[in-house]
Amino acid sequence: MPAPIVTLIVPGRDIAAFVPAALDSLRAQTEGRWRALLIDDGSLDATGDVFADAAASDPRFDVLRHERSIGLGAARNVGLDRVDTEYVGFLDGDDELTPTALARLIGTLETTGSEFVAGAYVRSRHDRGAYVPGRVQPWVAAATDPQRLGTTIFEHPKASANIVAWSKISRSDLWTGLRFPEGVAYEDQIVAQRMYTVARAFDVIPDVVVRWRLRADGSSISQGKAQLPVLRDYLDALRGGIRVLQDAGAHAAVAARLELILAMDVPPLQEIAGTHPDPAYAAEVAAFTDELRSFPEFADAHPDPTLAAALHW
Repeated sequence: MPAPIVTLIVPGRDIAAFVPAALDSLRAQTEGRWRALLIDDGSLDATGDVFADAAASDPRFDVLRHERSIGLGAARNVGLDRVDTEYVGFLDGDDELTPTALARLIGTLETTGSEFVAGAYVRSRHDRGAYVPGRVQPWVAAATDPQRLGTTIFEHPKASANIVAWSKISRSDLWTGLRFPEGVAYEDQIVAQRMYTVARAFDVIPDVVVRWRLRADGSSISQGKAQLPVLRDYLDALRGGIRVLQDAGAHAAVAARLELILAMDVPPLQEIAGTHPDPAYAAEVAAFTDELRSFPEFADAHPDPTLAAALHW
């Protein structure tokens, strides 16, 4: 078996129902020179058994187990400390790669020499007993289509909309001194903006590389925004990402983020706030909205209200 050139860090907790599909999507890659670090973050279900069976049948899988959950950010950081390949990427254990994802992402980096590449992704929703992938959403397309090679956040400010960790492959050297926040939700938003601002050059491609599962039972972190602690982590992540862009002087990217946040993130939160039993929820949302409107870059932001409808496709 050829030596791996990319490490995929695959953390998961209590995802036994979904992780077989994630692992199958790795096995199906047309680029087979991968290694996967399967990190069982204190699961109480059979996730650890699924991981162990995968490692027993395919030497490309390695398993790490935490007896107690340390959180997604910390689990990813543990994986980063063990990377010894030229490239690194992430796959959440309840999502799936498309078959040509690694070949397309790595092939792009090998051609351009950029420090990372970001691809498009789609959401998979539960419909009549199966998860069905949808279309590329407009904000994802704005970040990744058309293909741009060797670009920067100053040349392509709308790339800042692609804030997920798992749609990218990076050169491992990019992660020297770069790690995920720990103990909070939405840990990838700040890291994504740091990637954009510290990279000498990055690439974006319109190819769909990941199918992001929205769980039917609503149990994923991204589906828990009605909980006040999750809301606070979410708003802090949005604030933190904006600060990273501001500190780098990427003011057009800040304006682009404000457009999306005001069009897509704020309306659903205001809807939840309208019926939430804790008045602190509405107060947090209102304060955050006022804060966004106070930024100097707000004058250059032009939110598109039609984007909010994309959340309910």
